[in-house]
Amino acid sequence: MLVGKNNNIVHKGRVYHVQTEDSGPNRPHIITLVYYGGNILASKKTGYADIVNSEYMEDVVRDLMDEQHNQMIEAVKSGAYDKPEDTGKET
Repeated sequence: MLVGKNNNIVHKGRVYHVQTEDSGPNRPHIITLVYYGGNILASKKTGYADIVNSEYMEDVVRDLMDEQHNQMIEAVKSGAYDKPEDTGKET
């Protein structure tokens, strides 16, 4: 199991928290959560059962974690989790 990643991202004056964790080879998946105000706004889960026995599993999982974590950060920065009043759109 690899150490997780955590970042606070400020977007439009709001602080979002992005957290990525590896569940380890016994439950081979990576999960990333986006929080705002203690609430989960989004999640993404990626399995890696197909590489559990690979000699390079740890390196591949680290790369997958980095990629998934960065994708979710970019989603925050692009406004994917903005409230309608932040974008000028009505619901």
